[in-house]
Amino acid sequence: MEDMPESSLVGEVEVEVEIKAPAEKFYEMYTGKAHHVAEATPQNVQACDLHDGDWGTLDSVIVWNYVHDGQEKVAKERIELVEPEKKLVKFRVIEGDLMDDFKSLLITIQVSPEQGGLGSVVKLHFDYEKIHENVVHPETLLPFFVQMIKEIDQHLMSEE
Repeated sequence: MEDMPESSLVGEVEVEVEIKAPAEKFYEMYTGKAHHVAEATPQNVQACDLHDGDWGTLDSVIVWNYVHDGQEKVAKERIELVEPEKKLVKFRVIEGDLMDDFKSLLITIQVSPEQGGLGSVVKLHFDYEKIHENVVHPETLLPFFVQMIKEIDQHLMSEE
């Protein structure tokens, strides 16, 4: 964040969600099997399509069709970082409805095994820059993602 201008246009928000699924399974859902997210949380995500590259690889481009605040939306994202050993992936939104409000939006997802080996913790982090002062901060995206994370967790646990 050092190279971004300091202003109320730039910010970050994050949330942590405890899940029952193993960290590896959840991480794999967002990297190698992102196209299965729509099966796990169909009221939030209608489709996830690979536009360029390979699932879960650097510089791959993924298009998400989703519903947020009751409205159908689209987001095109490029994978900027994949660190399987840390179960960390970063997606940069490069096109779509979110770009109406943000100059930049970087979504980081990291999954860590829970201490004691039961379940995991999903950390979701947004770094963003709004296009102008009147744009609301992306806090409304947090409950949306928390619901998705919980439904993906239920889906993964029902597979066992």
